[in-house]
Amino acid sequence: MSQTYDRATQNVGNIISLEHVNTRVSDQTQAHLFYVSGMGFTRDPYIDFGLRNMWINLGRQQFHLPLGAPQVLRGASGVVVPDVQALQGRLERVGKHLAGTAFDWREDHGHLTVSCPWGNRIEVFAPGAFGAMRLGLPYVRLDVPRGTAEGIARFYSDIMGAPADVAEADGSAVARVAIGNEQALHYREADGVVDHYDGHHIAVYIADFSGPYERLLERGLISRESNEVEYRFQRIVDPASDDALFEIEHEVRSLTHPLYARPLVNRNPAQTNVDYVRGRDALQV
Repeated sequence: MSQTYDRATQNVGNIISLEHVNTRVSDQTQAHLFYVSGMGFTRDPYIDFGLRNMWINLGRQQFHLPLGAPQVLRGASGVVVPDVQALQGRLERVGKHLAGTAFDWREDHGHLTVSCPWGNRIEVFAPGAFGAMRLGLPYVRLDVPRGTAEGIARFYSDIMGAPADVAEADGSAVARVAIGNEQALHYREADGVVDHYDGHHIAVYIADFSGPYERLLERGLISRESNEVEYRFQRIVDPASDDALFEIEHEVRSLTHPLYARPLVNRNPAQTNVDYVRGRDALQV
């Protein structure tokens, strides 16, 4: 008799990938020092290579950093880097140039918690923490008011077609939204959540592009009709009651979007002119 398998364990939800987190920054030099020289990521060499925006590559994902009044994610971005020890050395070196900003870092229960110059938190893990990912963005965690996790999970399941559940973590309910086969959104209930939303956003690619659109439109939740391959929404509501739960703008893209699965350049941050090794400029992810 042939082997049988539970095929449902290999399903992925409608949200195929979480592509970028966008927060404004007030100084490109400081952004470069932190994200490139410090974190070891790569400024995209092809798009928005000017003075108004920076696209920062990390594996198959990005941080977008347009110039303007700084924005702060209400939570943290989780990242995986190839060498956490080397990262610590780079953070030590750039720290003196970022004095007077919100830059900080510390070891924190098996990972590093790093703060960018404007206070955005990044939780850094070594390879192996999230499957085969060696460099990338496995999750974004958002802190939400108490009592909202169940409704947020229903929103993603019923409206966006993404597998979502609620679990307990450190005494708090967390709505966990599965994205593709290696990413997730985590909405963690917390006390003292900041009510003010400053406009930062995330970008996702979805397979069923029209289904969620129709359900969002029916509820008056579409915030921008960008073009034929992209729309946006920012209010998350409980489908059972239409009660507003949280705000975070989603830049929703179809799989026909010209940027979908665009190859990203990732450099090897260990390469220097002092100990250069030919053929190791690029980091294979």
